[in-house]
Amino acid sequence: MEIRAMTDEQRKAIALEYLKRLDRAQDVLDLFDMHAEVYFPKWGVAAGKDKIGQLFTDLIALFDYISHDYTYANVIQQGDKVVVESTTHGRTRAGVEWRAGVTHAGRWCDVFEIRDFKIQRLYIYLDPDYEGADTARYPWLRERQYV
Repeated sequence: MEIRAMTDEQRKAIALEYLKRLDRAQDVLDLFDMHAEVYFPKWGVAAGKDKIGQLFTDLIALFDYISHDYTYANVIQQGDKVVVESTTHGRTRAGVEWRAGVTHAGRWCDVFEIRDFKIQRLYIYLDPDYEGADTARYPWLRERQYV
């Protein structure tokens, strides 16, 4: 197996292409290595393209649309790792809209490992409660009024 050298800009471009495809509801699987691993809260770890495909099928079913605010994202890179932190807005299939800074949902951080022009590992860190259905357990959320 040949390993091809990559620049930081090439790695960043792959990470941003992943986000853009999600926003357009396009397939992202070809961006992943055959043996890649993806983590999403409340779903767990998906290992291999078949499981990753199932994870994204499950996630996409939750949304009418989603938009990642990647234009002003914080991007940190070291070696083959790319960390992207930003916000989202969108609407769930149930018609509930969210926007970071307006509702409690919408802030996220993705940690990528990208080698040989493929995503090898992606761990997604966020609160998946886009509809605000699990706020009663947190006293600081009960007292906040979101639009």
